[in-house]
Amino acid sequence: MDTSAVKKFVPFIVMPAFLVIVELGSLALSLPVQAAGLVAFQDPQSMANPLIFMAILLGFTAFLLVLIKYGRKNLIAWVIGISIFLTFAYVFAALVPMVIGPGYVEIAVMLALSVAATVLLYKYPEWFVIDALGLLLAAGVASIFGVSLGTIPVILLLVILAVYDAISVYKTKHMITLAEGIIDLKTPILFVIPKKRDYSFIKEGIGKLANGGERAAFIIGMGDMIMPSMLVVSANVFCGGVKYFGLFNLPALGAIIGSVAGLAVLLHFVMSGRPQAGLPPLNGGTILGFLIGWALIGFA
Repeated sequence: MDTSAVKKFVPFIVMPAFLVIVELGSLALSLPVQAAGLVAFQDPQSMANPLIFMAILLGFTAFLLVLIKYGRKNLIAWVIGISIFLTFAYVFAALVPMVIGPGYVEIAVMLALSVAATVLLYKYPEWFVIDALGLLLAAGVASIFGVSLGTIPVILLLVILAVYDAISVYKTKHMITLAEGIIDLKTPILFVIPKKRDYSFIKEGIGKLANGGERAAFIIGMGDMIMPSMLVVSANVFCGGVKYFGLFNLPALGAIIGSVAGLAVLLHFVMSGRPQAGLPPLNGGTILGFLIGWALIGFA
């Protein structure tokens, strides 16, 4: 098989693997997250939660678009950097108590790890650093929101997000503007899959290569991994059924399988070279897989 053919298969192997790692990681983190009381919403079954989530998302997106419009790239980097640090802090707040008892030492270690991870991402944003820490970051975010939202609110949120993603990519196109601005800054909130062995995200970004105009790497947004994983966690926490391998029940397993199928559909269209809205097929596949799994346990 020639090199070009191999490169075409890379995203079909690596991206689904990343998605499953994030989903399994978020399931593994759900217990320590619950034990630490790290919830985004007090009432997980409230149907107002998805609307609050969307209001925050739209506000943050609008803020970033304004900064991009007026060329305030340094401020964007600071805003995203602070957000990444705070997210790491929440993730390590769940993980550190598993090793160190409560107290000042726990807080110091949690803060030190959060600072170190954030500094590493910004001082040495090579693709393998971004991907490794991104997997932890995405799993942590998905776990926190997954245990904070019941299955029906999560499904409603995923439907709203899929519609919003489609409108923002194909109609208003502001999501493309936002993505290009973030990519230009080499901001570490995406996953990068190189097309060649000597690729460097620091030196090349994902811009055009000199020898033919082909992108240097495949990318997928962190949100495309987080959103399906939220339903996986929620299904495992709020639905009944036997926990296979002590980790997931049938609704969660169905959501995982459905998300991978949705990602396969997305990658088929991505290979056309045009920007694609990732959440419609991803969220749609995840919801369908969840519903099948939920039906198999009698909607318990």
